[in-house]
Amino acid sequence: MTDARILIVDDEAVQRESLGGFLVKQGYDVVLAADGAAALRIVQTAVVDVMLTDVRMPGMDGAELLARAREANPLLEVIVMTAFGTIADAVEAMKHGAAGYLTKPVDLDDILMQVRKAVERRNLVSEVHELRRQLAVAHSFAGIVATSPAMIAALDMAARAATTDATVMVLGESGTGKELVARAVHQASPRRDGPFVAVNCAAITPTLLESELFGHEKGAFTGADKARAGRFEAAHGGTLFLDEIGDLSPELQVKLLRVLQERSFERVGSNRTITTDARIVAATHRNLGQMVADGAFRQDLYYRLDVVNIQLPPLRERRGDIPALIEHFRRKAVAQYLRPVESISREAMDLLVKHDYPGNVRELENLVTRMVVLARGAVATLADLPGGAGAPETRRLEDCGGDLPGHLEEIEKRVIREALDAAGGNQSQAARAIGLSERNLRYKLQKWGW
Repeated sequence: MTDARILIVDDEAVQRESLGGFLVKQGYDVVLAADGAAALRIVQTAVVDVMLTDVRMPGMDGAELLARAREANPLLEVIVMTAFGTIADAVEAMKHGAAGYLTKPVDLDDILMQVRKAVERRNLVSEVHELRRQLAVAHSFAGIVATSPAMIAALDMAARAATTDATVMVLGESGTGKELVARAVHQASPRRDGPFVAVNCAAITPTLLESELFGHEKGAFTGADKARAGRFEAAHGGTLFLDEIGDLSPELQVKLLRVLQERSFERVGSNRTITTDARIVAATHRNLGQMVADGAFRQDLYYRLDVVNIQLPPLRERRGDIPALIEHFRRKAVAQYLRPVESISREAMDLLVKHDYPGNVRELENLVTRMVVLARGAVATLADLPGGAGAPETRRLEDCGGDLPGHLEEIEKRVIREALDAAGGNQSQAARAIGLSERNLRYKLQKWGW
């Protein structure tokens, strides 16, 4: 038995059943239809590889069936069957996409040869389409370096979800690459030519976030001197990325639920309903399931958002990816800052691989970038790590023994202290200067009692 399914369409029962019986004996899965309408229903609801159809049939003729069946399944191979006196009909059908034709009474050897060729063409075209889809997805996810099984599984799920319009929830600690995955999902989706609009729900106060998401009319509140479209309008036809969705206030949770349910909203200060066609990708580092249990997040909104759940592992759980990530970030920094750094020393590489990275991939990129910028030669070494400006510091790092995290934390403290001093104590400026999120910086300061 082959994997190919053949649909035979003929109003003559004897012809239909004899052809079907012959092809079944050749190992094909055969489906029979007595007219064009029945055949079209089969094509629209089942997988069919090749259709053999008579041209002259009562009701829907072969030409109309060809057009409508190919519209339902563009990969369908169609072979038309016609009496000798109506070969012109067959030629016309081939102009409109038929793969070949047979004259009645049909020769069984001829039918078998044409069916085999049609199946081969169908398989080849299907493989080409699948290859193009995989290449498009691979290109979209090309900026994400991953070899670990956990990360590969997450990216595979993201790639499969990307081809649909399903709402996606990306979960993971800060710095694991949630926005990068969200952008890749957008680029691999049918909406790739539309806008990708991102908004961080934790970075904006609830009052301003409502206006940011839904827009406002002139005079809606103090300072609203002109009307302004919100992010939902800006993302129409594309993707809206709602980062840190777990920080959404209860009031905005209700309003977001309504948008997801009804695909419509009103600007602040307006009664005019606006429809939206934006795909939602949400992300958070919080445990939303626990927040639902604690009553801090709406259960109905949670289930609306959590259609496809993609969990990104922290970097400490995918250490095998660290060398490839280091090389990726080295190349990126060399190109950006025009530095002649050709490699990272083995000692520095070993040190970087062993670190636990509370800031995840974002922290690793920051460290590698600083090494490239500060490197004294073609090879970045331990001395080029933040805080390792001289040989004495290098010797202490090399002798760190089992206290590697402690040494790196001391380096981190010095870098943050210098950044805060340079920024006059402004945490936002200091965080931007060293490539940390303000939230992550505040967490570290609280942890160290600063």
